[in-house]
Amino acid sequence: MTQTQPEVDPQPVGRVRSGVLHKRDFAFLFAGQAVSVFGDRLVMVAMPFAVLTIPGAGLGDVGLVLGSSALTLALFVLVGGVWGDRFPRRRTMLISDVVRALAQGITAALLLTGHASVGVLMVSQAVYGAAEAFFRPAAMGLVPQIVSKEQIQPANALLALTSNTAMVVGPAVAGLLVAVAGAGTAVAVDAGTYVVSAVALLFLRPRPVPPADGEGFLSQLRGGWFEVRSRTWVWSIILSFTAYHALVLPTLFILGPAYAESDRGGAAAWGVISAGFGLGAVSGSLLALRWRPSRPGLVVAGALCMGATQCAVVVSPLPTLVVAALEAVTGVGVAVCFTVWETALQERIPAAAQSRVSSFDYLGSLTFMPLGYLLVGPAVDALGNGRTAAVCTLITLAVAAVVAAGRDVRSLRPA
Repeated sequence: MTQTQPEVDPQPVGRVRSGVLHKRDFAFLFAGQAVSVFGDRLVMVAMPFAVLTIPGAGLGDVGLVLGSSALTLALFVLVGGVWGDRFPRRRTMLISDVVRALAQGITAALLLTGHASVGVLMVSQAVYGAAEAFFRPAAMGLVPQIVSKEQIQPANALLALTSNTAMVVGPAVAGLLVAVAGAGTAVAVDAGTYVVSAVALLFLRPRPVPPADGEGFLSQLRGGWFEVRSRTWVWSIILSFTAYHALVLPTLFILGPAYAESDRGGAAAWGVISAGFGLGAVSGSLLALRWRPSRPGLVVAGALCMGATQCAVVVSPLPTLVVAALEAVTGVGVAVCFTVWETALQERIPAAAQSRVSSFDYLGSLTFMPLGYLLVGPAVDALGNGRTAAVCTLITLAVAAVVAAGRDVRSLRPA
């Protein structure tokens, strides 16, 4: 469905950003999520070490434990989308936080007492991933219920800022915490962060939204799919995100560390490059806080083109500091891309369908990313590092360019 909007001069977001944190409900959400996403970054580093502390466990077991949460997240995200539109979103997020706190608390207790096994950790992380599948779509729909329409983008930018800041600070803190107190303690801290998030959610009083159309699960799921497929700009941008998550990110996360180890002197170089991207992402969130683009569709597609170059940059023969600087530029683009995209969905999708639409967005990324991880190895064996990265970059660039050329994406204007 073509979206035609009158020409308007978008309000610079910088004029309204100061009022967002003064909104009582958003201040609680922001505080809770700032703590929670920091815990998430701790676990990203700590969990592999936690698995490796189990006698006889190896890298394959690390993959099984991490894959358990990724699998259930992908399996349940559409269910979470329907649930987020069918029931109060604050309540859904609160239950998710409680379940994740329990899952991580049990995991931490098992690790700290020496009773953990790979099978038990797989189960606890599967429960964790399923609970997260309900949180994400509900959170997307909750933001417009607690801020005014002109404050949606600065609210998204501030939430992204907490995540991107944690991406820079979290790994360093996690490394220190694991070294000093052990991986189990880091997981226990993560469990505590979900308690903080849950308490913050208790204070929210979001505006009510109309009930979702349809009376049954399948009927409401079909309704969510209709909202996606009836808007060309939505499903086409989701397609470009799928290419990015299936091709660029798996190649980046596998070849980046490997190339740093073989050609850049080791893990420290990869740390510098990763920090560069993180600092760029923080800068991008700050930019999105101040700037509301007049053509959000083109900005999303163009910024994704910047992000598509990541995997090619990290395997280039350029000096490490130059690569880190280029990764910082892509970090700016990625942060702006996703903030503007989330804002476009929240402003244009009916309130009663926002969780379901966001769940289809997540599904496109979550389903194909594991497949990308499986394909990188054979691709490298057949083509080599440089060509694999180049192919993944070019395919994603081509998809993003075709999407940007679409009339609905080009004609998208601030709501």
